[in-house]
Amino acid sequence: MNSPTTDSNAAPAHPSYAFTVGTGYTLPTYPFTKPPELSGGTTRRYPVVIVGAGITGLTMACALAKLGIEAVLLDEDDTVGVKGASSRGICYTQKSLEIFERLGVYDRIAAKGVQWSVGRTFAGHDEVYSFDLRQQSNFGLSSQPPFINIQQFYIEGFLVERIGELGHVDVRWRSRVVAFEQDAQCANLTVQTPAGNYQIQADHVVDASGSHTPFHAWCGAAMTSRRGDDRWCIADVRFRQPAPAERHTWIEAPFNENRAVWQHLMADDVWRIDYQMAPDADPELVASEAQVCARLRAQFGEDVDCEIVWVGAYTYRSQCLDQLRYGRVFFMGDTAKIVSPFGARGGNTGVADADNLAWKLAAVVRGWASERLLQSYNEERLEAAQQNVLVTNRTARFLRPNDGVERTFRDATISLARQYPFARQLVNTGRMAVANSYTHSSVCEVGGGQSVQNVRFSWSDGSTGFVVDLLNWAEGRLLVLVFGQLSAAASARLQQLSQGTPVRCVQAVDAHSKAQAREHVRDPLGHLQGACHVFGHAWAIVRPDGYLSATGEAVDAQLVNSIEHALGVA
Repeated sequence: MNSPTTDSNAAPAHPSYAFTVGTGYTLPTYPFTKPPELSGGTTRRYPVVIVGAGITGLTMACALAKLGIEAVLLDEDDTVGVKGASSRGICYTQKSLEIFERLGVYDRIAAKGVQWSVGRTFAGHDEVYSFDLRQQSNFGLSSQPPFINIQQFYIEGFLVERIGELGHVDVRWRSRVVAFEQDAQCANLTVQTPAGNYQIQADHVVDASGSHTPFHAWCGAAMTSRRGDDRWCIADVRFRQPAPAERHTWIEAPFNENRAVWQHLMADDVWRIDYQMAPDADPELVASEAQVCARLRAQFGEDVDCEIVWVGAYTYRSQCLDQLRYGRVFFMGDTAKIVSPFGARGGNTGVADADNLAWKLAAVVRGWASERLLQSYNEERLEAAQQNVLVTNRTARFLRPNDGVERTFRDATISLARQYPFARQLVNTGRMAVANSYTHSSVCEVGGGQSVQNVRFSWSDGSTGFVVDLLNWAEGRLLVLVFGQLSAAASARLQQLSQGTPVRCVQAVDAHSKAQAREHVRDPLGHLQGACHVFGHAWAIVRPDGYLSATGEAVDAQLVNSIEHALGVA
């Protein structure tokens, strides 16, 4: 199997916007184009309508475009990011970066952002915990780094560019959904625009418009929510003197009244510094230029030389819907759940939500899979949402403990961590986001539900390939990887499976063994097999979102049944 020819994702990493020092970020504006429904007077029906062009909705649109599925993306604004607001999310995980690589925007992100893997945590002046994610096996083998820091609006801008390159998706700016209803035939949406209102129909609606979405009320969505009293102040700052690209956190910062502080480097040499404030702090006061400058001098010295890019105060809350699908409507990103901003579990989980649903919608639209496959989105991503809410709430309680047991535990942990290595793992300033596993999925069997890292292998011509290349080659089909030697009967079965079915089969052999299958790759170091969590003679079914659906040994009826199961057919 030679290296396949794929579309190029090379593009200048210079979108037409930047920030203006001291006044926030200057964002691009996209023109309103009169939609065909207003010109022709007819109501059109689309396979998918996406509401909300934030990072989640744009990832969804880009993934559908990559799979060749026609869709409409509606957004009430005319820009990426939020006008007058901060850079919002900044820290993107390896799994998100692997998704962006598959979509063709990773190179742009890597060229603009800042890679990091080292984190250090301090209590007072003492370093009580540190890590290097490159040394951890669950991060070290991927083609993508553990994390890249970059302002969220840059990624959103890259996604807009990529959607334009791919086609298939009509992005409509300044288009607000003002009414909605659904029935057994379709969903009906009323869209408000500067040129008037119009109706649009959809087989499926994806709501990624944010936590204040009207779709919650329209669908009768129930949720569990919790509001914290913790107050924080963001300061996006550029320093004249460069500093190490490491994540530094303080549980008890002596320069911030012994409250917590976060410090991250982003693109454009801008640092994101989060200062924990008193629970009764006045948001307007803590975000004033005088207060921010005083905190910066306390942290970096009276002679600190810097410029303030943006400042803002916030409080956090946690919220999770009881289910993520209501008829034809799928909730994702911040419409599905809100998490405390610890461990980069907000925007990254929205990206994963989109990647999970996009291939399933594409398979159903193409007639490759049963409608039952769509229900697995709720099963898998609701489990992920609930887990992320739980993890971030625990961090919130560590950083702002209640008096009594919580306070005693935190004080004891910090004290012990100063002296004993075992206690350092208990220091909780944010458990960094990883790819969630799916343990309650109806379409994942034993051995399934785990993410497959973007590891390297060798094509049959000796060139280097990665898992993402195989997934792109499969073009939305299931990828069956068979490791080791094949009998003549097994080889014939694989060839039959690849004909007329939404499956691509590839044999993976070591550096010296002879391959029996026409489509084969070499896995000389065993990284591909290890990424699939199998050993010896085995097979693994990898879904288009880079997750395992099942693993097994013999190429027999079990493999066929597992393929049908993965598509919701059996």
